[in-house]
Amino acid sequence: MFSGLSVVAAMSSFLVRSHAKVALGFLSAPRLRLTPFRTSGRSFATEASAFSLPELPYAYDALEPYIDKETMGFHHKNHHNTYVTKLNDAVKSRPDLASMKLADLQKVAFKEGGAVRNHGGGHYNHALFWTVMAPHAQQGQPSAALSDAITSSFGSMEAMQEQFATKAAGLFGSGFCWLTYNPASSKLQIVTTANQDNPLMEGLLPDKQIPIMGLDVWEHAYYLKYQSRRPEYIKAFWNVVNWSEVSKNFEQYAKAGAPVPVSG
Repeated sequence: MFSGLSVVAAMSSFLVRSHAKVALGFLSAPRLRLTPFRTSGRSFATEASAFSLPELPYAYDALEPYIDKETMGFHHKNHHNTYVTKLNDAVKSRPDLASMKLADLQKVAFKEGGAVRNHGGGHYNHALFWTVMAPHAQQGQPSAALSDAITSSFGSMEAMQEQFATKAAGLFGSGFCWLTYNPASSKLQIVTTANQDNPLMEGLLPDKQIPIMGLDVWEHAYYLKYQSRRPEYIKAFWNVVNWSEVSKNFEQYAKAGAPVPVSG
């Protein structure tokens, strides 16, 4: 027969061992990684994903009056975020793609096709687009190296801007207009791509092109302010170009034959 004290002691010992096992199991169990998602100044924890929506390096109204606050907010929080969400869905069962950096993913996106091409391209294109714009105080000037390359390739800055505007305005439907570097010719070029394609997608263009600046000419990028006046939007773009960033993209990455890395 057990005494009352013996029973209590036995139960206490059992409970201590049980709690210890639970604690050890919790500590040794794999942990769910969380990433913050911010919206309207609040931060929410969500399950970690391969790719994420980068925060803008400036406020939504920072590019006024050339690009309006409403367009910037809707473009970033809705359109860009949709590309990120759908890209993550597309690579859930593809760890080989999910482990890639976003810039490297572009190399295989054309071959992969489907959601990887459309949403992977959309994510990269927007991530680069945001960084090549800035409020006036942060724009800087084209570096000497970039200025020389523009003059060598187009004759002058004005000639480059005119050619860029013509191609951007003439792109049928939706897409992007790019200022690129061609490593084979060591020249800058202006190319357009449809939808969410970009020059980094191997097999899309006949030769290698590295984009250092891009302009989104989808209607959602300008319609709220400019309606169907795309040329007016393109002209306004030159007032918000971040030449310091474009110069860095050219000198540090494109001239070395590397794609411009982006956040996300």
